Amino acid sequence: MPNTLFEKIWDRHVVKTIEGGPSVLYIDRHFIHEVTSPQAFSGLEKRGIELFRPKQIVATADHNVPTLDQHLPIKEELSRLQVQSLVDNCRKHDVELYGLGHPYQGIVHVIGPELGITQPGMTIVCGDSHTSTHGAFGAIAFGIGTSEVEMVMATQCLLQSKPKLMRINVEGKLNKGVISKDIILYIIAHISASGATGYFVEYAGSAIRSLSMEGRMTICNMSIEMGARGGMIAPDETTFSYLEGREFAPKGAQWDKKLAEWKQLYSDEGARFDREITLDAAAIEPMITYGTNPGMGIGVSGQIPASADPKALAYMGLQADTPIKGKKVDYVFIGSCTNSRIEDLRLVASFVKGRKKADNVEVWIVPGSKQVEQQAIREGIDKVFADAGFLLRQPGCSACLGMNEDKIPAGKYCISTSNRNFEGRQGPNARTLLASPLTAAVAAITGEVADIREYI
Repeated sequence: MPNTLFEKIWDRHVVKTIEGGPSVLYIDRHFIHEVTSPQAFSGLEKRGIELFRPKQIVATADHNVPTLDQHLPIKEELSRLQVQSLVDNCRKHDVELYGLGHPYQGIVHVIGPELGITQPGMTIVCGDSHTSTHGAFGAIAFGIGTSEVEMVMATQCLLQSKPKLMRINVEGKLNKGVISKDIILYIIAHISASGATGYFVEYAGSAIRSLSMEGRMTICNMSIEMGARGGMIAPDETTFSYLEGREFAPKGAQWDKKLAEWKQLYSDEGARFDREITLDAAAIEPMITYGTNPGMGIGVSGQIPASADPKALAYMGLQADTPIKGKKVDYVFIGSCTNSRIEDLRLVASFVKGRKKADNVEVWIVPGSKQVEQQAIREGIDKVFADAGFLLRQPGCSACLGMNEDKIPAGKYCISTSNRNFEGRQGPNARTLLASPLTAAVAAITGEVADIREYI
C-alpha cells in the first residue's frame, strides 16, 4: 500500500503497539531548555532513575535569558534560578548544554537545524510546543509536556496515539512582497486556529517546494497555531544542500548512506490523507493579525471583519469594519523561533538599508542564535541596522513571550514576527499584531501598519 511521509517515519519508530491504545514510539532526539526540564530532572531523582540515553539529549538556555548584557548575572530572580537549574542538572546528568556564553547557544528550534542535529526521518521532541519547526526537514517533531519530558529521559520512548493526517497543498507563484510567514498566516486564517486539531499536517505544492529551509521552518513552526499536532515537509535537494557540511550532520560514507535513506522520505503516489486542502498562492497577500489568536488574520489591505470577536477587538483597541493599514504601532519585534534566522535578518536589512526608523517606534532585532548573531556581524548587517536606528541584540526568545526582561508595556502595539498574539503573551495587556519580517520592517520605517508592496 502507498504510504504517507508521516507513516513511513512513524512505522520505523514504533517499538510496540498496545491493542486498542497508544503506541510506544522511539525518540531519536530530545531537545530541552530551562523551562520544562527542571521538574523532569527532579522527578527522575525522586524515583532514583538515571537518564537512559543522555547523549541523545541536547540542552540550551533560551526562554529566560536576557538579550542585552548576557555576560552579567540575570536580573529577574525566577529567570536566573531556572537557567542555573539547567546548568546544574546538565552537569549532574552529563547532558550537552549550550548555555549562555557558548558559541552554539540560542533558541532551541534554531540551533538544532543550523548545527545539523535535526535530520530527515527522525522523531524529535522537546518540552516546547513549537518543536514542530523541525518537521521542515521531513521529521516527526512535536512538543511534549513536563511528565513526557521525564518519560523520554527515563526510557527514550513515548506513549503516543497515531494522529489523523492532513495535507495542505499551496500551488502557484507567490506575489511580490509575500513570503513564508504570509503563507502560514493565510492558511491559519483560512482554516481557523482550531482547524487542524487532531491532525499531523504535511505541506506540499509548488509554492512550498520553492521555499528555502528557513521559509519551510517558519511554515512548520506555526502548524500548532491551527491546532495541529505538528507539521512536516518532504526533504529534497534544498534540504540536503542545507544540511551538508553542518557541524553534526553525517560526513563521508555516512553522509552517502543517510542521503540514500532520506531520498525515500516522501508521500507515495496514492497515499491516503484524512483531509486534503489545496490553496492558490496567487491569492495570498502580505498578512497581519488583528485579534488575540493567530487565526484572526487578514491581508494588510483588508478591513477587520464585521464578524470579528468583540472581546478580542476590545482587548486590541480596534474596531470591526475598519482598515488595519495605517494603524500606528509602538514597537517592532523581529525574532523568535519563527523568524530569527539569518535569512530573516538579511531580508530586513535589504529593505531598511539607507532608511531610518520612525521616531514613534522602538525596534528590537533579536537573532535566534549566537551563530546567527556572528554571521550578521560578519556580513555587516548589524551596521545596516545601527544606521537605521535598530539595535541587534543577543540571542534568546526575547519578546515572543513575557518570560524574560523583554516585555511590551501595557496598552502598546507591537508588530511581531513571533507566532502567538494571545492576551498578555508579550507582557501584561500588550497588544500584538503578527506579521512577516518584511511587514515588520516597513512598520519600523513608517511607524504604522503598511503594505510592503508599495515600497519595493
